[in-house]
Amino acid sequence: MTKVNCLNPISNLGLDRLNDNYEMTEDFAEADVALVRSASMHDMDLPDSLMAVARAGAGVNNIPLDKCAEKGVVVFNTPGANANGVKELVLCGMLLASRDIIGGNQWVADNKADENINKTMEKAKKNFAGNELKGKKLGVIGLGAIGRLVANIGVSMGMEVYGTDPYLSVEGALSIKRTVHIVKTREEIFKECDFITVHTPLVDDTKEMINKDTMAMMKDGVVILNFARDLLVCDDDMAEALKSGKVKKYVTDFPNAKTANMEGVIATPHLGASTEESEDNCAIMAVDQIMDFVENGNIVNSVNYPAATLGVCDKAGRVTICHKNEPSMISQLTSAVASEGVNVADMVDKSRGDFAYAIMDLDHETSEALVEKLNAVDGVIKVRVVK
Repeated sequence: MTKVNCLNPISNLGLDRLNDNYEMTEDFAEADVALVRSASMHDMDLPDSLMAVARAGAGVNNIPLDKCAEKGVVVFNTPGANANGVKELVLCGMLLASRDIIGGNQWVADNKADENINKTMEKAKKNFAGNELKGKKLGVIGLGAIGRLVANIGVSMGMEVYGTDPYLSVEGALSIKRTVHIVKTREEIFKECDFITVHTPLVDDTKEMINKDTMAMMKDGVVILNFARDLLVCDDDMAEALKSGKVKKYVTDFPNAKTANMEGVIATPHLGASTEESEDNCAIMAVDQIMDFVENGNIVNSVNYPAATLGVCDKAGRVTICHKNEPSMISQLTSAVASEGVNVADMVDKSRGDFAYAIMDLDHETSEALVEKLNAVDGVIKVRVVK
């Protein structure tokens, strides 16, 4: 029986997919797998029983990835499951920045006692005039699951769309509308676009990539949207750009003590994936990945171990090994199997950074003696018998 602990409320559409081989537990200390959304795990002690953590969402800043990898705990996320929800909020952000909808709505609230509001509004509405999106240039930095949808919706709104992503896959490129201009550098987008939206992970190359130097390249009155990560934008430089008028509006889903008090900021409280549909999709994807890992040993969408799969096991035995990415590991593992007189029917071993993951299908059931020998190999972190 696999014990499942939820560190946050998880949609029942996902949890209901668990079969009778799984048991829910309130005690993280006895969990085999954990499902999490926003709860911070950095200061938590990881139980020896824990073999996987699934984040019902894309970001994993709340999970200690290296600590998990060192203990052979595979961490999954659900990229793309909430993409449509974020895309729709980005579109909303562009409309809010173009049309003074917020100001107009506040005027109505302030004048609701006016019996002649239907007449006075005709004089007042000129104060809230804005611009249309059609014909404007939209730059999308990062063409992952969300960025591609944003680029496509921009085309549908009649915008001239530019996109850049050094890691754009062939599959990803094929899902982007042909009228999107794919450019090589962010600088081309900084110089060309009226609206710039960022959809990248937070890494050394992207931290505070929106700063005084890059904003100096931009058009006066540019609108910048950030529905990806707070630290992609330098807050102090943004404050100066808003004051000078260089940036017309900064739309962010990550308000903080600085941005929440800036004139020209339109902020939402991290609502990007806060839709019933997104939460359901993330929960379903997270649970499906956990079940495939528990029942078959397959890894899909891990953020600290490599993708590796052998499908459903049709052999007598299957064993998985989390190990260090070091020379001669594969030969040592296969030698340990051979020393027990067992044949390896199929095998996959993939690496990611300092860590690697092997799946072995065997012609015999996996014995305790074989597990002991595999565990004795220097560099092996965790051995698990799947079958």
